[in-house]
Amino acid sequence: MKIQNKKMVASILFVLISFVCIAQNTPPPPLPPPPPGLPIDGGVLAGLCIGIVIGVKKLLKR
Repeated sequence: MKIQNKKMVASILFVLISFVCIAQNTPPPPLPPPPPGLPIDGGVLAGLCIGIVIGVKKLLKR
């Protein structure tokens, strides 16, 4: 094989390898964390209200 043919094959391989490297996907960036200070759920407030009602009933029965 002549030197010119070797250079041509090497150039073609270099170009093909560079296309393969560029074509690879990168993973998406991670999602940001949730915002701080999320509101208290309605279930917690309902439980607190029921607890107050039960406590008041027990105090009134005494």
